[in-house]
Amino acid sequence: MSEPHLLYRVEKNIAYFTINREPQRNAISLDAVTLFSKYLDNASADPNVRVILITGSGEKAFCSGADLASAADGKIEKGFKSYAGLLKKMAGYPKPVVAKVNGACMAGGMGLMLACDIVIAKNEATFGTPEVNVGLWPMMIGALIYRNVLRKKAMEMVLLGERLSAAQALELGLITRLVPSALLDDEVEKILQSLAAKSPIGMKIGKEAFYTMADMPFEEAVDYLSDKIQEIASTDDAAEGITAFIEKRKPVFEGK
Repeated sequence: MSEPHLLYRVEKNIAYFTINREPQRNAISLDAVTLFSKYLDNASADPNVRVILITGSGEKAFCSGADLASAADGKIEKGFKSYAGLLKKMAGYPKPVVAKVNGACMAGGMGLMLACDIVIAKNEATFGTPEVNVGLWPMMIGALIYRNVLRKKAMEMVLLGERLSAAQALELGLITRLVPSALLDDEVEKILQSLAAKSPIGMKIGKEAFYTMADMPFEEAVDYLSDKIQEIASTDDAAEGITAFIEKRKPVFEGK
């Protein structure tokens, strides 16, 4: 029996997703997309899970994009729809999602990465949208690219299909942190532990508000956020956080 295309485990409030196709440079298959969706649902329903981490197996690739071999099997149309559904689920996910970019991140891998809230990459990682070089175009991931990169820079990237360095990706706003390879695991662990210690209900309400108000007119956004701060301030976690601050101790959040 072959290994699953996506590995999943939960450890100390963190759900680990690992694309498990190292010989294929972690190209994402239809099976992997299906498992992604299933495990995201599992993690969302699991009160013990507070943070999600996504990475690729090995040290050469985070995700090289879609498994183009699927096209030969007549599954490509189904794959497009499933992948689009996965991006939408990740973008609206109620828990923080972190990407550990441990190598090349290309094409559909860029979509997975950009759908995460925080992206930490090693300095040897590379990025790109090479679809144009095989007669395609980065369609679904374009919705994320255009929300993270200035318009002309985004268009240059997708038109040329060139490989970008990690430093270029950081400058463009594609990733949030860049660290030496030897420090990648430690930096990711520090971020995960920090997120896991925060209020789950506070982050859920906050994430929803942040992404919902992004395309609103200014005055509408301010009114919407004034309602959301009242909602979050009425939680037990907010009361615990304020009490802990006054008492000069660490808060113990329960997600209520």
